[in-house]
Amino acid sequence: MKYIDEYRDKELVKKLVDQIKKRSTKQISLMEVCGGHTMAIQKFGIPSLLPENIRLISGPGCPVCVSSNSFIDQAIAYSRLEDVIITTYGDLIRVPGSTSSLDKEKAKGADVRIVYSILDALTIAKKNLRKKVVFLGIGFETTAPSSAAGIIKAQVAGLRNFYLLSSHKIMPPAMEALIDEGVKIDGYIAPGHVSTITGSGIYKNIPEKFGLGVVISGFEPFDLLKSILMLVNQMENNNPKVEIAYTRAVKPKGNIKAQKMMKEVFELADDWWRGLGVLPKSGLRINEKYKMFAAEKMIPVEVEPTKEDKGCICGEILKGLKNPKECKLFDKACTPANPVGACMVSHEGACNAYYRYNK
Repeated sequence: MKYIDEYRDKELVKKLVDQIKKRSTKQISLMEVCGGHTMAIQKFGIPSLLPENIRLISGPGCPVCVSSNSFIDQAIAYSRLEDVIITTYGDLIRVPGSTSSLDKEKAKGADVRIVYSILDALTIAKKNLRKKVVFLGIGFETTAPSSAAGIIKAQVAGLRNFYLLSSHKIMPPAMEALIDEGVKIDGYIAPGHVSTITGSGIYKNIPEKFGLGVVISGFEPFDLLKSILMLVNQMENNNPKVEIAYTRAVKPKGNIKAQKMMKEVFELADDWWRGLGVLPKSGLRINEKYKMFAAEKMIPVEVEPTKEDKGCICGEILKGLKNPKECKLFDKACTPANPVGACMVSHEGACNAYYRYNK
């Protein structure tokens, strides 16, 4: 198949659904750990096609959602400095911090600019040499290589007014932490975009250590249902392993060039995940060689004490313990127009996806 409409073909989808229903005999809970999958599953109504014994749950797959309030608070603190320009992806600008958001600071006069890539941020830095330009690096292994490439370009260009504030994270530690905490998971629908960079090898511990299957999926109905069928087959055969359903994009070894760039610029560090707390070696921080581009090292700033909204259950949703409709704030105090928690802000957030497609 070559075109998107083929992966949405009703007859192909029906055949896969029939195969799943015939093959599946056990009660199983499958977790997706990709915000794109969360959105697609709700958009295409995948749960409604499945037999009652198969339950889909959303995990910590939205990078905006899992990032800490302290990261947002630090970005807000930088935005309040007169000589700083904040550059960021659009979905981050509305994430609530402890007492404010970048959107609110921009309305007060802070120089906060939405960019489409780190290259846009570099251009802004070149045009504003008297300003400190801070790019907010967020995302998993998918976006980390582009941040690394931007840092390397900044070094080559001799830019000394460009900085990265990193909230980049890697996925496997979170997947393992969920199992360690006893969350009911029988298999993982693994992220497609992340896996195009990393390859399939990063998930090998899941079946080897925990006895759970992992299938890397694409984002269309055919992709998701094929991945679910593969996981069902693994369970019925008692043969957990790592498989690639998204073969048109993901190769076992991944993108070697992107991996080398990440290793050149970043090092592993302990990092905080919403709902999971601090996970060892789950974050990516700028290493010693490129420390002159690390905002937290080069730009001292006083950050207000971090606070969490007590009414928001985003952390429990990210762990798969609750779904958005179980939150008392959902579709009442918390909406995309007025988000209380990070899970409602990003289009990859579970609350946002439920609000748009499953309200």
